Amino acid sequence: MNPDKQIIINSLLARVNDSPYVIVIDYTGLTVPQFSELRNRLGDNGATCTVAKNSYMRKALAEAGLPDVGADLVGQTAFVTGNAEVFSAAKVLKNFEKEFKKPEMKIGILGEDVLDNAKLKAIADIPSREAVLSQLLGLINEPATRIARILLEKFDPEREHFKSGDAEASADAEAPAEAPAEETPAAE
Repeated sequence: MNPDKQIIINSLLARVNDSPYVIVIDYTGLTVPQFSELRNRLGDNGATCTVAKNSYMRKALAEAGLPDVGADLVGQTAFVTGNAEVFSAAKVLKNFEKEFKKPEMKIGILGEDVLDNAKLKAIADIPSREAVLSQLLGLINEPATRIARILLEKFDPEREHFKSGDAEASADAEAPAEAPAEETPAAE
């Protein structure tokens, strides 16, 4: 094999081995500015987009021991890898496709699993780890927050009834006085 080709394959192999996922996209029809914008958005989310010959990537995936997706490596394909979560890269690709009608996610490899377009879009809808953790923290803190609010309302030193020293007397003073019973006219 040509040494230059082997250098490219080794570079692709290093990217594949360093990434927990590989997403194959069809970038047919993207303009150069759009492709640059896609790369920037992916880069902001810890992913990179690499264009390589399909035969080189097929060889790199085989050397990495990943599932064979050779049937899907046709046409103008680019490969998204990264060191961050797959959710963020899939979300960027899905949103970019929604905005520009391109590129199309063809297939993905996550660990040993092969994911089709529908599964990749479903992954894109999953919130990030930080969002899930903040939701979980909110659920954990909710009961304590409710108790604190109730106690604050009941024993707040800024409230009128607490200042008077006698909460019950204060409550009675705030209640409207009963209207006197109407006198009925005496029968004549």
